[in-house]
Parts: sequence; structure tokens; C-alpha cells
Amino acid sequence: MSRFTTSLPARYFEDQYARDPDPWNFATSAYEHAKYAATLAALSRDRYAAALEVGCSIGVLTEALAARCDDVLGLDLTELALQQARARCQGLGHVRFARAQVPDEWPDGSFDLILLSEVVYFLDPGDVQRLAARVRRSLRPNGEVLLVHWTGTTHYPLSGDAAAEHFIAATGPFLHPLRQIDTDDYRLDLLAAAQQHDGQP
Repeated sequence: MSRFTTSLPARYFEDQYARDPDPWNFATSAYEHAKYAATLAALSRDRYAAALEVGCSIGVLTEALAARCDDVLGLDLTELALQQARARCQGLGHVRFARAQVPDEWPDGSFDLILLSEVVYFLDPGDVQRLAARVRRSLRPNGEVLLVHWTGTTHYPLSGDAAAEHFIAATGPFLHPLRQIDTDDYRLDLLAAAQQHDGQP
């Protein structure tokens, strides 16, 4: 299949979930569970006040993230995924979900953790720039952004490496890499606000 040249539309994901309620095997894959554990281990703090998870899908990682955060907002662009996420996290009163297609749609509020796990490569370079601008406006002064991307071959607009590098370049004026981990299958990039880098509170 040839590579998409523009950001993937909502219909692409709606079709995926219509065919399979868990099209990427988030709930059952040993690889995904190991990657989720590595994602949480990569975070620099034990706890965050307010987290935003972009592309929460069916809420598997959201549920795990909730143990480290006082408030979690999960976004996805299809209700088929969000219905499952809400059911999975229904006992967690500090976890909320909303339908949004980033970067055009973005929630109000500010966050000290923004998680972009397996989502940036669904966007074209122009939308990555716009996503970076959204993040800048909503990230708290001591905030962190965690990128996670599979680095194998895809037909998405960007590869995992290209997605991470585009985002890191776009956020260079206000974020710096705090921790970067490369595995055979995926990469994690933890970025911190410039105030942390400068030693300011």
C-alpha cells in the first residue's frame, strides 16, 4: 500500500474499529503491554496533576496512566473507540474522555503531561507544526511531553522516526529532550519544558 500524503481522516479510524473493536490488539498484545510498561517507566515523575492523552483508543494505556495522575483526559476521534475506553475506565472518577481530531480540535485547560503515543505519524508535516503550537499553548511551565512511535514500515504520512523528529524540531523553542530510548521496534522521546532545562521552577 502506498504511503498517505496527508493527515489520515477520521473515516480511516472509524473503518478500522468497525471491522475490529481492537484493530491494533492493544488489549491482548504482549508487545503492547511491554511497550506500555516502558512508557510509564520513561516518565520522570511518580505523579502528575493533569495529563492529556491524545489518541487514547480503547483506553488500555489510559487505565494504567490513571494510577500516576490526579486528572486524565483522553482524546480520540472515533466514538467506537471512546465507548470502549469509557467502559474500561468507568470506575475511575478522575478520568474523562472526549472526541476530538487534533490538531483542528483541542481541549481547554492546561496539562503537566501530554502523551502522544502512536499518533504523530498519522499527521502530515504541516499538521505536526500545528500540533506543536497546540501543545505549546496548553503545556504548563514545568510540563513534559512523551512521544512513543513504532519505527517499522507503515503507510502513514510519516514514519515513526520522521514523526518524532518533526515534532522535536517544531517544539525546539520551548521543549528539550530529557530522555530518549530506542528499541528494535519503537522509540520513546520524553521532552521537558525549557524552564526545567534552565533550572527554574
